[in-house]
Amino acid sequence: MNQQKKSLLLVHIAVMGFGLSGLFGKLVAQPAIVISWGRVFCSSIFLFALFKFTKQPIKLRDRRDFLLMIGAGVILAIHWTTFMQSIQVSTVAVGTLTFSTYPLFVTFMEPYIYHERLKKSSIICAVIMLAGVMLIVPEFQMGNAMTRGVIWGMAGSLSYALLSLMNRSFSDRYTGPLVSLYEQGTAAVVLLPAVFFLCPVFTGWDITGLIILGVAFTAGAHSLFIEGLKHVKVQTAGIISGLESVYGILAAFFVLGEIPGLRELVGGAVILGVVFYSSYCSLRSQ
Repeated sequence: MNQQKKSLLLVHIAVMGFGLSGLFGKLVAQPAIVISWGRVFCSSIFLFALFKFTKQPIKLRDRRDFLLMIGAGVILAIHWTTFMQSIQVSTVAVGTLTFSTYPLFVTFMEPYIYHERLKKSSIICAVIMLAGVMLIVPEFQMGNAMTRGVIWGMAGSLSYALLSLMNRSFSDRYTGPLVSLYEQGTAAVVLLPAVFFLCPVFTGWDITGLIILGVAFTAGAHSLFIEGLKHVKVQTAGIISGLESVYGILAAFFVLGEIPGLRELVGGAVILGVVFYSSYCSLRSQ
């Protein structure tokens, strides 16, 4: 398997983990910001222990990289909080599908930041994906739970677009787990004041759920995604991330009993089609 195919596989596995993580917004009975703190706290502790056990260095090359990763960690805290909030005020389907709008932001931001040519095909893919996402919204009214879920989801997609572009600059100098350690450790510190303010009471399941979410679906998935960016453009990874909604909807159906309507199914089909088309084009271009 060549590097391009391996990186694409890593991105797909990571996206599956991201999709399943949406379940915990419903399964853990805590506010979105507390769930987000719990996942990055457990994830950063696990990653730190892993580096210590394997005796791998965690020092960065220069102060500039350190400051950039701190900034990325702040954005990560915003992303996961808004993502979980979207799921809690609506459904897993709405939260994951609207998050999929992030390739639309990346499509126009990545060429500007990295001085690359903006491809017409990328624009078309992003617009088609956005159309698929919009199918799930019955009406745009703030009193509608679906509308609020879409707004929170798009806030999460914008923050994740920024984060992915920053991670692309890290991926050629640092491993995915090391980047994840700094970003998630920063996010844990940023979100900590909310825990003291809300004073949540954790049940045994809350703790177990947050550990699973933090270790498997955060530390593992986030590290794999960053590794995949070594040989996959952020635009392509962004399109592949549309599968997150498909995995999330299927998991919500089997675990939570959430049955998506016709609009969600049609929107998901549109997103899935764009995902496979983009992946195919990415492989052919290498």
